[in-house]
Amino acid sequence: MPDYDALSDYLKRQTRPELVLSLDEIEELIGDSLPRAAQRASWWDSLRSPQEKMPQREACLAAGYVATRLPDGKGVRFRKLKPPR
Repeated sequence: MPDYDALSDYLKRQTRPELVLSLDEIEELIGDSLPRAAQRASWWDSLRSPQEKMPQREACLAAGYVATRLPDGKGVRFRKLKPPR
């Protein structure tokens, strides 16, 4: 199973409120292939099933981003969470 710490570290360094990475770019970051399930929207969607802990979702949330797979299935949009008040 891939380790998503490198993705989390990359996202932590970002200053943009939103960015898009292709699945290939994510694989390059993590140094491993993503599972086939990564092409499903639910695999990335941090808000869909928050009680279901999955390492890729946890990595994004730890970096302060929520992830949503793009409609074409070839990339992921990362949106910065609003800081708590």
